[in-house]
Amino acid sequence: MIIALEGIVEKKEPMLLHLNVHGIVYEIHISLNTSQAIREKEVRLSITQVIREDAHLLFGFSSLDEKRMFDTVLKINGVGPKVGLAICSTFTPETFARIVNSKDVSMLKRVPGIGPKAASRILVELADFIVDSGSSTIESNATLEALMALESLGFKKETAQQALNGCSGDTATQLKEALKKLQRL
Repeated sequence: MIIALEGIVEKKEPMLLHLNVHGIVYEIHISLNTSQAIREKEVRLSITQVIREDAHLLFGFSSLDEKRMFDTVLKINGVGPKVGLAICSTFTPETFARIVNSKDVSMLKRVPGIGPKAASRILVELADFIVDSGSSTIESNATLEALMALESLGFKKETAQQALNGCSGDTATQLKEALKKLQRL
């Protein structure tokens, strides 16, 4: 799985980027916010890879918070990469967190491809989506990644958060500590 790419920008459109990585050119879908952040020829992007029967798609983000937001909305039933990218293009992660916390359906309906029913469903399913302004620290990123890993293993969010309380270190270390705690329960 591709998680990041670093290379030279060969072609840049508002929501598409061709990135030359050591002679291999990748087509990467980007949000408008990421597009505006790319100012130099050489760039590093965090990547979400979506593999479907008919395509292998790459989605690039200049910030980990934006990637996390995209990955989070993709987990919602009925929200695909196109709508996820539209959300990332319309809102910054901080703004999106405020919209979710205030349950502002009217703001979410401004995103192309989201109607009133979809907006309500997204707000209900993302009730605990919070972007911490200090989340750029390695420790909190590792905790969030460990939490997402535990959730993907089938643990409930509350149980996973309890297991991660007091854990420190990188993602793998926190994950090991949390799994040990969960075995004892």
